[in-house]
Amino acid sequence: MNTINRNKAKELIKDSKGLIFSATFTKKDGKHRLMNARLKKYISKTGRPAPYKPEEYNLMPIYDMKSKGWRSLNFNTLITLSINKNKYKIK
Repeated sequence: MNTINRNKAKELIKDSKGLIFSATFTKKDGKHRLMNARLKKYISKTGRPAPYKPEEYNLMPIYDMKSKGWRSLNFNTLITLSINKNKYKIK
């Protein structure tokens, strides 16, 4: 398993062109979670813009394939990333 930094992980997800990837991260309650997700264009249900810019908080809006809903991936708590048949540990 290769080790990459958080910025490289962001680049890999942005360059994935909508492919499904897996990410393990630490939730706010301290538990670890594995999420299968993909990056796709976010469409607001209300038509209003978000009240904050996710990138300012090191977040990225992604689509959770299991829950069929939008989630924010927090790169500050990212542990592993599996994308394009490659597994990475985040330092």
